Amino acid sequence: MSSLYKLINIILDVIIVYAFVSNFNYFVLMALGFFVLRAQRTTEGSVERDPLFKSRLMPAISIIAPAHNEELSIVQSTRSMLQLEYPEHEVIVVNDGSADRTLQLLIEEFHMYKSTRQPLHDFVTAPVNAVYESQNLKLLVIDKENGGKSDSLNAAINYASTPLIAAVDSDSLLESNSLLLVARPFLEDERTIAAGGIIRVVNGCKVEQGAVTAVGAPRSLLTKFQVVEYLRAFLGGRVALSYMNSLLLISGAFGLFRRDCLIEAGGFERGSLAEDLELVIRLHRIGREKKRDYKIVFVPTPVCWTEVPDSRANLKVQRRRWQRGGVESMWKHRGMLFNAKFGIVGCFGMPYLLLLEILGPCIEVTGYVITIVGLLVGFISVTSALLFFVGSVLFGTMISISAVLLEEFTTRRYAHPLDLASLIVAAFIENFGYRQINALWRFQGIFDVLRAKKKRVWGKMTRRGFAPQTT
Repeated sequence: MSSLYKLINIILDVIIVYAFVSNFNYFVLMALGFFVLRAQRTTEGSVERDPLFKSRLMPAISIIAPAHNEELSIVQSTRSMLQLEYPEHEVIVVNDGSADRTLQLLIEEFHMYKSTRQPLHDFVTAPVNAVYESQNLKLLVIDKENGGKSDSLNAAINYASTPLIAAVDSDSLLESNSLLLVARPFLEDERTIAAGGIIRVVNGCKVEQGAVTAVGAPRSLLTKFQVVEYLRAFLGGRVALSYMNSLLLISGAFGLFRRDCLIEAGGFERGSLAEDLELVIRLHRIGREKKRDYKIVFVPTPVCWTEVPDSRANLKVQRRRWQRGGVESMWKHRGMLFNAKFGIVGCFGMPYLLLLEILGPCIEVTGYVITIVGLLVGFISVTSALLFFVGSVLFGTMISISAVLLEEFTTRRYAHPLDLASLIVAAFIENFGYRQINALWRFQGIFDVLRAKKKRVWGKMTRRGFAPQTT
């Protein structure tokens, strides 16, 4: 038995080292993100001042938005997309076999009529029932049989004709200048093949006529925790990873791609639970295999507002689905892992995804179990338990609070001092319960892959729509 105890103590020592190293890595990326954001602020606003960015020389964009049972938000989000400031853009909404009034509301609100428009590409998708066009707006609605999000995105790509395609969630809201800002890298550097904007939590904000008119922190603690998570992920990690050209994820809620690159890559993978992650990894793979000089970037200024789960049940389903999608994407492209052929993507980006994002929850949950059981039984020293607590919880708390302060020192979207204070408190509290539960859900997501028990369907979440928010 003593040899077993020694082995368990060795495992805990490894986990402690992992906790310190991983959190130190997060801190370094956040520090790098801070300096990158500060440098970018010096050029902020030049898009609005430069007439070139509002001229017809800007490449046209098709905004593609899959929708499944989105009757609560579809009208406002579609109106928001139509009202974006951009010289030339069209909106393509795909009704993916909705069982509610999504299609009917679109037809009635935007005066749609059946169109004879034909597809320009031939991605295989679920059958298209009808195509509708608006009488006076650049809006196309594709009504098709249910096939999932990736299938719907590919259906929209078939009908898009513009050089750039923006993939967005139909239940999200883009700020008026978002397209101008996210298109900027394509104009400034011809090597850019994809760009993503920041995703922010709309819960707690005031929404009127398809636009966020007042930014506020949500009231419930659960949604505040998610605000902190989004700030930590986007303002810290993705800014730094983009700077190193090893960004592996452009959120499916808002990403801009070159159409020719999308078609060359084969579009979005049908049936994938993480179609956004898998596509970006595939774009990297193609670029590296063909020895191209390309860039995939994250732009922190264009904002997309999205509604996050306000119940533990919905959040659990979402996080398990995300984790399963990450594991499946990593397994599909495992040949890139630690492969110098793929440059910094293979030697840093993919290992970062595997060791920190995918295996992290497993290691963290194992550490908690060993520490708690070990203290109760008596084969783990108090010193080891304290070291694990400091490395995982206290260091994690510092990272979370730093993310909120990074928001304050750079973008400063939360103007009210009470909002900022409440988010700092949430950043502290989330490490004492929420973080552990979240890690457990993601751990379960890995087991879902092994058991292959979850059906590949749209993630269902009970939504309140964009009515005045109270959460």
